[in-house]
Amino acid sequence: MPDAANALAAAAAPAGPQLAVSGVSKRFGGVRALDDISIAVARGEIVSIIGPNGAGKTTLLNLISGLFQPNAGTIRLEGRDITGQRPSRIAAMGIARTFQNIALFNGMSVLDNIMLGRHVRMGSGLLASVIYWGMAQKEEAAHRSRVEDLIDFLKLQQLRRQPTGSLAYGLRKRVELARALALEPKIVLLDEPMGGMNQDEKEDMARYILDANEEWGTTMILIEHDMGVVMDISDRIAVLDHGRKIAEGTPAEMQHNPDVIRAYLGTGKPRGEA
Repeated sequence: MPDAANALAAAAAPAGPQLAVSGVSKRFGGVRALDDISIAVARGEIVSIIGPNGAGKTTLLNLISGLFQPNAGTIRLEGRDITGQRPSRIAAMGIARTFQNIALFNGMSVLDNIMLGRHVRMGSGLLASVIYWGMAQKEEAAHRSRVEDLIDFLKLQQLRRQPTGSLAYGLRKRVELARALALEPKIVLLDEPMGGMNQDEKEDMARYILDANEEWGTTMILIEHDMGVVMDISDRIAVLDHGRKIAEGTPAEMQHNPDVIRAYLGTGKPRGEA
């Protein structure tokens, strides 16, 4: 889990936005999925990306995480250009993500799935395991300790040995969040973390996201369709429509933005008004 060393590293990080997406565009054949998108995210923010289906939200997360490469523009993490880097390299630099369709290994236990999130932190390879068995064992114990902390944090203690495929949908979403946090990331990209959940599960997930953000300063960038959740937990909201950013601001500002209302909220009245 993040500790004093992480706090010192954050203090030494370059000034300016932690993540800067500048003029990014992405085409798939003749379809322009994203057109000149720029978003700056400060360290420790919770930023929601909203918009209608097909607006380009998941494409944007795929570009940030390295699954896609942009046709134009740059993406910088703490001032360092990460545009076009491999997903494994971007993960090693501190960007973790979850997926709209849960990407867990169903036959593996909860514990083992979360341990996979530690893979980029593991320095002992095959040679160390064979020649320096004690060193590899010590490292394994340290990683296991951090994973157990996350299991406690996300209240998965009774499920650690169960195959993830046997869990209810909301619990599998929670395991996926744990695996992302196991990386000890600077930024977590969450693609519809509340999708398919009932109201109680949504409230639990929102609390875990807020707690991780508050306790460890983890920056959160999420795509979410539940506007109640978005308005409750976001510091800022960016709104996409047909591949373009049409608005950005605080939840209160977005509630009253006519372009947002027309494109996504679907009402002429702000949320909460009769």
